[in-house]
Amino acid sequence: MAAARLGRLLPGSSVLFLCDLQERFRGSIVAFPQIVAVAARMLQGCRILGVPVLVTEQRPDVLGPTVPELGAQDLPRVPKTAFSMVGAAEPLLGDPKIRSVLLCGIEAQACILQTALDLLERGLDVHVVADACSSR
Repeated sequence: MAAARLGRLLPGSSVLFLCDLQERFRGSIVAFPQIVAVAARMLQGCRILGVPVLVTEQRPDVLGPTVPELGAQDLPRVPKTAFSMVGAAEPLLGDPKIRSVLLCGIEAQACILQTALDLLERGLDVHVVADACSSR
């Protein structure tokens, strides 16, 4: 089990994960517009700082695309079928410089939780952006 610690966020050793902010969830996720707005601001900041970004879509054939107001239209979207984003993140996580992950998206009790636990098991620092996460 990973030791509890609060790691410093540095642009050269951090990555932003944007988890499953998709059209189908728009009407069912608590405070959806607000969490998307916060995630969009996180994305803008990471772009300015040169922080890599991973955008995932859970079963996009069923749940639709990432919402346009996130502002991620120019980024690749990685489809996934598991709750955790870690499988989709292997190319980024293979970089030995990456030590910290900023985590935004839905759903908190499933994909966000499983991703955070998997990242902690790898010894990475995880920063869940509470204002950019929600559930039904």
